[in-house]
Amino acid sequence: ARGFSVPLQRPADCGADRYFDSSRLACAPCGAHQRQSAGGGSCVCQPGYRMVSSNGGFSVTCEKCPENMSGVTQDGWNCITCPKGLTLEGNCKCPNNEILVERSMDGVLLNEALCIHCNGSEQSFSASDASGSRCVRCEKTFIQVSKSCDCNSPNILTGGLCFSGHESLPPKGVATVRFAQLGITLTSAWFLKNLQSSASACWLYSNLTACQALGNMCVMNMNSLSSSSTDACGLFQYIFVSTARVGIIHSIPYWRQNLPWLYYGDQPGLASQVLEKNHFPTTFSFKGTDKAIKLQFIAASFDAAGNFLKWQSLEGGILQLCPDTQTKLNAAYAFGTTYQQSCKISVSKILLDFADPVFYDLFLEYNGGNGQQHLWAVPVLNLNLQYNEKFVNQGSNVNNWLLTRRFFLVDALSGKENDLGKPPRVIRIASKITISIRLVSHTQRGTIYPPLIHVAYTDVLVQNPETQSVMVSFSVSYEMNQSEAQIQTDIALGVLGGLAVLWSLLKTAGWKRRTGSSIIDLQTVFKFLLFYAGDLANVFFIITLGTGIYWLVFFKAQQFVSVLLPLPSQEEDFVTYVACAFSLKALQFLHLLVSQLTVDIFFVDWERPKGKVLKAVEGEGVTKSAAAPVSIWRTYFIANEWNEIQTVRKINPLFQVLAVLFFLEVVGFSNLALMDASSSLTRSSESYVAPWSRILRFGVSAALWAAIAILQVIFFSVFYERFVEDKISQFVDLCCVSNISVFLLSHNCFGYYIHGRSVHGHADTNMEEMNMNLKREAENLCSQRGLLPNTDGQTFQISISRKMRLHYDWIHETLTRKRGPARLLDSSANTFEQSTRAYNTMNKFLSCFIDHVHKEMDYIVKDKLLLERILGMEFMEPIEKSIFYNDEGHSFSDVLYYGNETTLLIFDILFFSVVDLASQSFVLAAVLTYLQQEIFRFIRNRIGQKNLASKTLVDERFLI
Repeated sequence: ARGFSVPLQRPADCGADRYFDSSRLACAPCGAHQRQSAGGGSCVCQPGYRMVSSNGGFSVTCEKCPENMSGVTQDGWNCITCPKGLTLEGNCKCPNNEILVERSMDGVLLNEALCIHCNGSEQSFSASDASGSRCVRCEKTFIQVSKSCDCNSPNILTGGLCFSGHESLPPKGVATVRFAQLGITLTSAWFLKNLQSSASACWLYSNLTACQALGNMCVMNMNSLSSSSTDACGLFQYIFVSTARVGIIHSIPYWRQNLPWLYYGDQPGLASQVLEKNHFPTTFSFKGTDKAIKLQFIAASFDAAGNFLKWQSLEGGILQLCPDTQTKLNAAYAFGTTYQQSCKISVSKILLDFADPVFYDLFLEYNGGNGQQHLWAVPVLNLNLQYNEKFVNQGSNVNNWLLTRRFFLVDALSGKENDLGKPPRVIRIASKITISIRLVSHTQRGTIYPPLIHVAYTDVLVQNPETQSVMVSFSVSYEMNQSEAQIQTDIALGVLGGLAVLWSLLKTAGWKRRTGSSIIDLQTVFKFLLFYAGDLANVFFIITLGTGIYWLVFFKAQQFVSVLLPLPSQEEDFVTYVACAFSLKALQFLHLLVSQLTVDIFFVDWERPKGKVLKAVEGEGVTKSAAAPVSIWRTYFIANEWNEIQTVRKINPLFQVLAVLFFLEVVGFSNLALMDASSSLTRSSESYVAPWSRILRFGVSAALWAAIAILQVIFFSVFYERFVEDKISQFVDLCCVSNISVFLLSHNCFGYYIHGRSVHGHADTNMEEMNMNLKREAENLCSQRGLLPNTDGQTFQISISRKMRLHYDWIHETLTRKRGPARLLDSSANTFEQSTRAYNTMNKFLSCFIDHVHKEMDYIVKDKLLLERILGMEFMEPIEKSIFYNDEGHSFSDVLYYGNETTLLIFDILFFSVVDLASQSFVLAAVLTYLQQEIFRFIRNRIGQKNLASKTLVDERFLI
């Protein structure tokens, strides 16, 4: 690296006796009697020396001039006598109003330079020009005021213009500019030179350029009107008020003849009239001709001196300071496309590209009824304007706004002190420009109010332009009055929220009935809040999903514009609703998880011993006959199958996530969430990509997730479970084949029963007998499987009596006693023996209960009323007898994932949406959603397996 290193040198580093050699990119010494040129890239002769030869750079030969010809000509090649003295550069000089002549008319060099006086008499009215090289006609104000080219007292000379001392002139102007953000007030060289002369020329002569220049200086001073100040805006207002008699332009009361239109007036409430009283006289659509789908903005541009430059269309990036492709820049004016652009720009680039400020009066072009093109003035809201306590251009109160007309992008002129040729001390940049388009309420044809352009300026103290930068942004936003939509949302939330309260009360009443308690205690209140959390989550989800789909369909599908998307600031309530829905649904999901992990379950084995076997009696040395043991493997098998179906769902979660991600990112449904009018699923890489709408992102993803889930449910229920595999129905069949029933208690006095008693009497048999039994059953050569004779009903909802529950708990207490104090344990039996006895006792009790052996704890079988099915509760209380309700479906799946698919699906949708709204990434949302599904599935499996082993006495080692 050292071998390719060169020192950094700039022309300013070379000094007076060296020049910057561009071939070496370094400073080089000048020759004898030479100094650096004005540009710094070559050498010139010192004063008193003329050039003999020059080939650029240091290839200059200088020769001293003789004593009697000590001056050097303007071109530096000859010596000449200067009768009226020398300049610092060694050239001849002449007094004011005289021009320097060094050569005759035919180009022959004179021995002595001449200073020729310009004739300022009435016939000529000539004076020397700024360079002092020729006589030109003097400025007309000199001629008008003094009939000569002199402006002597009592006349007033200001800004190169002459004004009569006897005429009424505007007040003395204050040539200061206030940079409020920096707390700096400085005297502007531009204002000092031109403010008073522009105001006087505008006032006395109605000079159009001077009036425009005065207006520009007012705009550079941030339109800061003050009745006690005589700054640029004060002088403009003084002339505006004093020239009321001259008339107005185009019947606009704020556009005075000869003056630029700077203000709309300071009457309270005027801003709301300007912005809302009149509609823009044309309509827009999302599909149609170019003029119907584009905003035709056009601006009249002026330079700082007040000269009209040209009409400029905003297409092409006139107002966009950030560089971009032509296609993306022009996308800002496609109707309905929310446009945002921001970047950092170095101060050095700003000073280079915007050395001279340009001022704009913005209009919106439209086609009149007679084919004539018309312009509609676009008001400007200057966010930096400081007027008085009544008018503040901040906040949403339109009546407190003071609207203006003219604006600029960069002002690097007013911040120059003392010398206009030097860099500015402060520059002012339009760092944030927003064009706001508002749709007329209840329009069906795309009618809008007049656009409004918001401009915010940033003051920058120039210290090191190369390292300093400014963040700038340009945006076009579309909005409409969302109050009606908000009212409708609030009404829906209130009505559905009230219904959710009633539904939660019914759930709580049903829960109280199923727990066998009638006392309203703290647990009841807590349970009600949990139910209400789940129901309120559904309310929020329905409202947000409906809102997202509404905006997606009605915004993207419309041709003539009738609705516009809410602004990002107006989406906050929607995002809050989504967050509330997710939080409440997560609480419901955890409640569901805890409920499923604490259910009571027991497998009733109906198998009876086949014959007797001889069994040795320990310690006695003899054998006795005993009943043949019943195999436990069928129970283990059913327990494993139950363990497997605990987290079976009606959809495939992995396919769900991948399918949603495929349609969003590959097919391109995510493009429907962009804040533009296009409903295309594909976008060109060269086209502008609008910002995302959070409402549309939620609407697209949630609707897609729900649609794919519904299709999955239909596929699995109609095709897969019917023709391939139905694990829930297969489990019921397996119970019957295995001769095992399942007794489930999800509540204290409510649960489910799967009748698995084999119609063949035995299930613990060989393959041949098993096949024979199945064949006999297929040919209807045996009785039916149902609990009641001649029925097929195997699944029931059960509502057990309090006495039955107490007896069940008394038997089950043996299982939990092993965790109690050692003194309570039966010293004659170990834990295993206790569990075995408890299992056999529970198995015998439940099988006797099903067989109606215990008359004091009997049950009846009946059908549920339709209203009971709808409300999910039981009207009859099982006081003396338990009640078995016929179950046409498989309602026992309510204690499994399978029976709670709606809750799981809504939780997944909300989880996916919350992650996406926070990260703006569908991919990340999909990955995290799948991870949380797997995590909760693992938790449900592991803890559910432990609960299964604990409640059924099945050794956990056999659960695989």
